[in-house]
Amino acid sequence: MSFDEEWSTARATAAANVSMRLDHVPADPGGGGGGGSGGSGDLEINQDHIGAIGSEAYKLHTRLLNDGKHAATASAEAAGALTKEGFAGGAALAKVNATWESQVKTLVAACATIANGLNYSLSSHAKEEQQLHADFTASAIDTYLK
Repeated sequence: MSFDEEWSTARATAAANVSMRLDHVPADPGGGGGGGSGGSGDLEINQDHIGAIGSEAYKLHTRLLNDGKHAATASAEAAGALTKEGFAGGAALAKVNATWESQVKTLVAACATIANGLNYSLSSHAKEEQQLHADFTASAIDTYLK
């Protein structure tokens, strides 16, 4: 079998496997992330887990703010000294330092977005639950009064 034939067979097999996985939810709830407690495939939200993830994202945010910059001053000074002495490594170190600072800012912003988004989701969900409970209670009382 030539490489092209073998490659075509492998691609067809992979495409068939992907198609089969996307067409249904496994009958076994533990069989690959699809099933919930009733095997229905519904998404379950555990508020404790969401809260824990949000808390960890906030802790990471705080640590990155403090620890992500600890080498910035020393790196900038070293880059300046190397450049002053005529070493090309000075410019490279300055570029690495600037890239590092940019990436730390991006990570800090991402952690803040995650933490804030999860906290908002929990708060919003709690408010919606209260409203649903109030609506249901009012509806039940209204039924009995008629």
